[in-house]
Amino acid sequence: MENKFNLTREQNVFVAKRNIVDYIWKSANLEGIGVTYPETQVIYDGGIVNGLTVDKIIAINNLKYAWQFILENDKIDYDFKVLCHLHKLTCDKLVLEENLGKLRKVSVNIGGTTWRPQFPIESQIKEELEMLLKNNNKTKTELAIEIMLWIMRRQMFIDGNKRVAMLFANKIMIDNGCGIISISQENQPMFFEKLIKFYETGDNSDLKKWIYDTSIDGIDLNN
Repeated sequence: MENKFNLTREQNVFVAKRNIVDYIWKSANLEGIGVTYPETQVIYDGGIVNGLTVDKIIAINNLKYAWQFILENDKIDYDFKVLCHLHKLTCDKLVLEENLGKLRKVSVNIGGTTWRPQFPIESQIKEELEMLLKNNNKTKTELAIEIMLWIMRRQMFIDGNKRVAMLFANKIMIDNGCGIISISQENQPMFFEKLIKFYETGDNSDLKKWIYDTSIDGIDLNN
């Protein structure tokens, strides 16, 4: 699985900033936060949108701050601490303070399947993440997708797992000039269909290839 894009970090940050509202809009809808692109733009710009719940406005602003964090910090490790910080940023004021940046302490149900994720244990999460990052035989694009899917299936937080997963993966993508992972609105139904199968089987190969084929954005500097 080759890198689709070979950019400098500066170039990749430029791509991200140019399309940031689109990425936030798609990420929000992926987690069931129903906002339109124009509404997302107004919120991002600090404006007021009538008719939206406070939680939706907070969620969009939180994604804005989380994106700013990954774009402005290029010298931080891809570790458990960053995972927890991204959860704090994305879920601030949306979950109880005691759950922010903390592994969940209750069981969770997954819509569309009877499968249940195992309970998260900090030592195991750290070990699994370290093992994924040590796999030097894969491109950064493949590594980012694999870690994103691992975070989604692990369901380590009480809420916001898909948002955290995509942000963490895109930190890896951006730092290594590999583009941006972003799932379009029209592709989201198929994504969820494949995600459920991945949850149930633990086999990420089909979903990983699908994301690679359909959901990586960037610019070709050769054209």
